[in-house]
Amino acid sequence: MTATAHGGRRTGRPTLEDVAARAGVGRGTASRVINGSPRVRPATRAAVERAVAELGYVPNRAARALAANRTDALALVIPEPETRLFAEPYFSGIIRGVGAELADTDMQLLLTLTGTPKERRRLGQFLAAHRVDGVLLVSVHGADPLPGYLQQIQMPAVLSGRRTADETMPYVDSDNAGGARLATEHLIAGGRRTIATLTGPLDMYVARCRLDGYRQALAAAARVPDPALIAHADFTEEGGRRAMAALLERRPGVDAVFAASDVLAAGARAVLREHGRRVPEDVALVGFDDSSVARHMEPPLTSVRQPIEEMGRAMVRALLARIAEDTTARTQLVLPTELVIRAST
Repeated sequence: MTATAHGGRRTGRPTLEDVAARAGVGRGTASRVINGSPRVRPATRAAVERAVAELGYVPNRAARALAANRTDALALVIPEPETRLFAEPYFSGIIRGVGAELADTDMQLLLTLTGTPKERRRLGQFLAAHRVDGVLLVSVHGADPLPGYLQQIQMPAVLSGRRTADETMPYVDSDNAGGARLATEHLIAGGRRTIATLTGPLDMYVARCRLDGYRQALAAAARVPDPALIAHADFTEEGGRRAMAALLERRPGVDAVFAASDVLAAGARAVLREHGRRVPEDVALVGFDDSSVARHMEPPLTSVRQPIEEMGRAMVRALLARIAEDTTARTQLVLPTELVIRAST
């Protein structure tokens, strides 16, 4: 293997100068080829690539990143406490998708939870120093200042979901209203008369969309939504338990429930069992996410499937396009949902 000469001796690692000399081009031209610049003639590119292969040249990633003012790292930020990260399958699905999409790149991934003010302050300082090239932001609440801060410091970022219908930042979302509509229509078609819903926190656009889809399906069936059948919760199992208990106290004759997440549905299922209500004989139950929770529930849960891992992958593609300043790439994307029918309805 060739190498650079120093005082008559040779080192073991080929350099960029070795590649340029082997290809018969200048160092700057060799660098442009290795860094993917399109401003190189095809014949020159082929010569440099051949020299790289023959010499076994491996670029120094640290030097390249420094020269380009890059860190070759991304942050996946989840503004939730650790307990929710491990309790909700949605987050693990996003992480799997992000990891799979980054597997063939040189990017490193930093997972950060910001469930406390101290964690948020520490993250702000970290991002202000531009210690990463971009941010993937998951589970955004309406009052969260982080998206605005990312815009202020000009940090490329992509959201999982939106804050409003008029979201200006890049995002990847699923058709939450459409999925909720499918779920509620399925319950109506099954002959259910008193159909309730357990919402997520309404400071999140995703929760408002799922509530809107429920209302749209009822309105299309000429049913007037009853406020007493809407129980507000958060996206936790305990939240589902509390909301279901309150719902049964108000409307004990409920015969169907659309829960805005599978984890919420799991909490509702436990309360229904405690009250001697059978699923689906007495109460039909539908969730949202089609996670492992839905498949392992007894009976297995009918649920709206959103392509969670593909959402993670798409977020990475959108963020890398932003970092590369690729103006042709789509950076606002809504993926379809579908209803997976199981024994709970």
